[in-house]
Amino acid sequence: MDKGHQVEYLFDKKMALQYDSWYQSAAGRHLQRMESDLILDLLRPAYGQSLLDVGCGTGNHLLLFRQMGLEVTGVDPSEAMLGVAREKLGHLADLRLATAEDLPFDDNSFDVVTLITSLEFSPRPFLALAEAFRVARATVFIGALNSLSANGIHRKLEAVFRDTVYRRARFYSVWELGYMVRRILGLCKVEWGSAVFFPLPLHGWDRFFCRWIPRRRNPFGAFLGMRVEILYTHRAALHPLGKGWMSPRRAEVSPAGTVARAPGSGK
Repeated sequence: MDKGHQVEYLFDKKMALQYDSWYQSAAGRHLQRMESDLILDLLRPAYGQSLLDVGCGTGNHLLLFRQMGLEVTGVDPSEAMLGVAREKLGHLADLRLATAEDLPFDDNSFDVVTLITSLEFSPRPFLALAEAFRVARATVFIGALNSLSANGIHRKLEAVFRDTVYRRARFYSVWELGYMVRRILGLCKVEWGSAVFFPLPLHGWDRFFCRWIPRRRNPFGAFLGMRVEILYTHRAALHPLGKGWMSPRRAEVSPAGTVARAPGSGK
C-alpha cells in the first residue's frame, strides 16, 4: 500500500465525518478558534494573496482564508476528506487529490503555502516541507501538534491503550520544526508561537486563562504555529547539484535538488 492509499485508508468517509463533526463540539470550537487566532496573528495574510493549504482535510482552514479574501487552493491525499471540503466550499476553492510529497504545481506558484496538522501524518516530512518551499513565493506556515504540550502527551498516552488516529501521527516540538526548516531552507526568517495550554477536557479553563498566557515564543501550547519567510525563492533543478551549491545534507532532502535564487532574478 503506497503512502497515498495509506492516508486514504486512515481518513476514510467515516473518519472524515467524525473529524468534521468534532469541530462542532464545545472543545472543537474552542480549539479551532484558538488555532485560527494564532494562525492569523503569525501569518498576517493580505487580501488577494494566493494560498495553498497542503493536507487541507475537510476545508476548515480554507474557509477561514477564503473569508479573509484570499484565492485558495487545497490538496489532500484522502478523497473522503476532499468530498466534505467540496460540500463546504463549493466553487470557492480549487481542490485536488495529491500528496504533500509530490505537489502538482510549478515552482513559486503561491504567495503562501500552509501545512496545518498535516505534517504529522507525512511518511517523509522533510520532502513534504521541501515541496512546500518549492511552490511558495514568499511564506510557508506550519501548524503542528506539540509533543511538549499537555494535550500532546495525553493523546500519545491514549493511543497506547486504544487505537486512535494519533497512534499513526508524529508530534513535533518547536525545536524539531526549526531544525527541519533550516536544514532544508537555510537562510530564512522564522516567527512562532503556540495556543491551547490546558487539556481539551478543561477547555473552559483554557478559555479563561488564555488572556494572560503569552502565545508568542511559548513552546508548550497544544498547537504550534511557525511562519517561515522565504528570503530566497526556489526552483527545481533537472540534475543533482554539485558540491559548490549546497551541502550533501541539504541535497538529500530533495532528490531533484533545489536551487536558491534571488527573488525576481528569473534564473
